[in-house]
Amino acid sequence: MAEILVVDDEVGIRELLSEILGDEGHSVHLAENAQQARESREHTPIDLVLLDIWMPDTDGVTLLKEWANGGKLTMPVIMMSGHATIDTAVEATRIGALDFLEKPIALQKLLKAVEQGLARGRAQSAPKVAPQVYHPLAASSAGVPMITMLPVGANSGPNVPLMSPSAQFLTAPVAGPGGSPAAVRELPLDLPLREARDAFERAYFEHHLSREHGSMTRVAEKTGLERTHLYRKLKQLGIDLSKGAYRKGAQTPQ
Repeated sequence: MAEILVVDDEVGIRELLSEILGDEGHSVHLAENAQQARESREHTPIDLVLLDIWMPDTDGVTLLKEWANGGKLTMPVIMMSGHATIDTAVEATRIGALDFLEKPIALQKLLKAVEQGLARGRAQSAPKVAPQVYHPLAASSAGVPMITMLPVGANSGPNVPLMSPSAQFLTAPVAGPGGSPAAVRELPLDLPLREARDAFERAYFEHHLSREHGSMTRVAEKTGLERTHLYRKLKQLGIDLSKGAYRKGAQTPQ
């Protein structure tokens, strides 16, 4: 989903963050010092940086200031530290850091900060669109087509019959691990209720996993489940995430 650079001199922190963010479907680049971070920044279009403050060669605040002064702070940067003072955090924010995470970093706090950082980056890079002012007289005189309000449940077109919610559900498309088409209507309805429910839930979660490219954070939001419950549910349904089959560009495991 995004190109994320993790800069930290502790190998354990780098590996842990790489595993967590990789499970979310992101492409993670690792740097153990400021020089490696500079090289990654130059050779890869980075969407977000997780930057440790205390490093042996150049500290994170100095690197942040270097990027800001050189016009290279074009991506959101989240600072990390287990020993930073409030003054250090304030200084980093003043220079241009988006957020500050204190080690040890809680999982939910990390994922929330990353999601907010990526959203901020997308908003900053989105093209500016001039607002359009609607005037009914100008629209009618210029021949601009008027918007027709359709009743709830209607498809486009004047002669399309309304579909009941159940009919729409039965024909809803579902994508499998490799994006292969399936349909809820193909689920066997002559099974015992428990087996039929499991079959539907499996198709339901595979649909959302495919749409969100394996991002557990996004799937949890879409399905309304807490992440731990979601992992437990997928394991119960026999949905295997270990090979990254649902990530963008991944091939279906044979």
